[in-house]
Amino acid sequence: MKKLFFFALMAFSMSAQAQVNIQLHYDLGRNINSEAEPNRPKLTSTVEMFKPDRLGSTYFFVDMDYYSDGVAGAYWEISREFTFAKPAESNTFAAHIEYDGGLTNNKYAPSSSSATSRFQQCFLLGPAWNWHNKDFSKTFSFQLMYKQYLKQKSQYNGAGDYKAIASFQATAVWSTTFAHGWCTFAGFADLWYGYVPRFDANGSQKKGLVFLSEPQFWLNFPATKGFSIGTEWEFSNDFVWVANNKTFMWNPTIAAKYVF
Repeated sequence: MKKLFFFALMAFSMSAQAQVNIQLHYDLGRNINSEAEPNRPKLTSTVEMFKPDRLGSTYFFVDMDYYSDGVAGAYWEISREFTFAKPAESNTFAAHIEYDGGLTNNKYAPSSSSATSRFQQCFLLGPAWNWHNKDFSKTFSFQLMYKQYLKQKSQYNGAGDYKAIASFQATAVWSTTFAHGWCTFAGFADLWYGYVPRFDANGSQKKGLVFLSEPQFWLNFPATKGFSIGTEWEFSNDFVWVANNKTFMWNPTIAAKYVF
């Protein structure tokens, strides 16, 4: 659910007003991957904000997953881009700074001590290339960033501690609106290096390449000035811990969105 709103709102970049949207996704992953993810939360909400200014832009999103009895986890990213290009310029370069972090609470864990875990937080820094056509109906961004994971102490009596890792991440983000504004196809793809959900022969957690992409398709209703229904398809490899050795996952959703 991340990053899609940034370029979907580039058409508003002439304005200094912040733009916000909220999404609600019904996740079908538990049904499709019943053996690998039998306890995957069924609902996810996303809140996104994008605010341009004369020096660049600020963007953040917050994802929250839900069980039937409450919040299952939260994840957020916040980024800042600095550029001195004018909004009307179709090709621009920017300096991108970002922070990522979150946590999850597994109510199906065998004990309370293993129910809650934190995602290893990280900072990212690097160049971004941004492109749009004349009416902002088509946008694209590519970011190539240095990624610094911070040291994380495990809550499990020292088992599973994460070391600080110097890494990288490549990110592509796209959006295209067509059919007189009725349809939008948007998405992002991330490739990074870090810990993966597998262990070596010595019992140490492996590190490797992780892939994550979440294309979305929205049917917009222009008369409502903000309401859309659609779907998101999450594709990932070596991204999530599962109940078997499966590494590649496909998790589609049915979703609604409102832009304020």
